[in-house]
Amino acid sequence: MGLFILNPGILTTVQDAGRFGHQAAGFSVSGPMDADALYTANILVNNPPDLACLEMTFLGVTAVFDRKTWFAVTGADMSPTLNGKPIPSYEAHEAKAGDKLVLGPAKNGKYTYLAVAGGIDVPVVMDSRSTNLKCGIGGFSGRKLAAGDDLPLYVTGRFLDNHYKKHLPSQSEIGPAPDGASRSIFLRVVPGPQAHFFTEQGLREFETEAYTLLPESDRMGARLSGKPVEAKAGVDIISDAIALGSVQIPASGTPIIMLADRQTTGGYAKIGTVVSSDIPKLAQSLPGTEVRFRFVTVEEANRLYQQHQKYLKKLARKTGFCPNKW
Repeated sequence: MGLFILNPGILTTVQDAGRFGHQAAGFSVSGPMDADALYTANILVNNPPDLACLEMTFLGVTAVFDRKTWFAVTGADMSPTLNGKPIPSYEAHEAKAGDKLVLGPAKNGKYTYLAVAGGIDVPVVMDSRSTNLKCGIGGFSGRKLAAGDDLPLYVTGRFLDNHYKKHLPSQSEIGPAPDGASRSIFLRVVPGPQAHFFTEQGLREFETEAYTLLPESDRMGARLSGKPVEAKAGVDIISDAIALGSVQIPASGTPIIMLADRQTTGGYAKIGTVVSSDIPKLAQSLPGTEVRFRFVTVEEANRLYQQHQKYLKKLARKTGFCPNKW
C-alpha cells in the first residue's frame, strides 16, 4: 500500500496537526508533541505543513517502501539509514520501491517525525488523521503501529525531483536539534486563569525554583518534581477548559504541564500557560531535565507567536517550497 512496517519501535503513531473543534464533545486535540518537527518534515517534502506523519517515540521504525516517493526525517536524531547507508535528517530523500528505512534509538530528545510526499492516507476522523490512543480513533485503526502494518500513502502528491530537492543551508539556520544533554530549559508562561489562587510567595517561587522532569511524563502531560507551589486556600476548582501548555497545580503542589493528549477539562487550578513556541523543547526534554519558568505578558506571548510564525515561513522559503498554510 505504501510503507510496510517491519518493526514499529516503542510507540509510533500517525499524527497530523491535531483534532481541533471537538473538545466540547470530550475529544482531545492529540497531534504532534513537537509541532515544529512535524511541520519541518512536511515542508521538506513539499507537503502542506499540517499533513499526517509518523511520530516515533524513543525508538524508530524499520520499514520498507512499496513505491517510489520522497521522505524526510526530523526531530530527535535516530540515526536513519536507507538500505544500510546513513542519511542525514532535515533533508528530503528519494526512496524507490523495495528500499528499507531503519531508524534506531533516539540519541537526543524523544520524538522523531517521518513525512512522506503527499502524506499518509489514513481515514479522516472528526477533521483529523491524528491518533487518539485513549479513544481508539484516528491514525491507523486508532492504535500505535505494529509489525506487519501496511500504511497507505497518497499517490497524488507531487513527487520532488532533483531540481527541487534542496538541503536546508545549515542546522543553525533551522534551529538547534533537540538536545537532551543540555539538561536545563526555561519555559515562558502567561499567567493562568487561577493565578490568583496562589500566594505572592508561591508565585515568586514558581519563577525562582528549579523543577525536575519526571519519567512518568507522557503525551498527556509533563510531570515535575520540586518545591510545592504555595496556594492561598487549596487548588480545587469547578472543572474548566485545558489548553495546550496549561500548568496545573494539583494537591501535591508540583506542576503538571498539559500536552498533546491532555484531557479537555480539569479541576485543578492553573497557574499559567506555557507559550506555544516553547512546547517543542519541553516535549523533547528527557527525564531528569531541569525546568524553570518565567512569567510573560499576553502581549509578549503574542509577539513570540508572531515571531515563531515568521520563522516557519522563512524555513519554508529556505527549502524553495510554498506550503498552502502560508
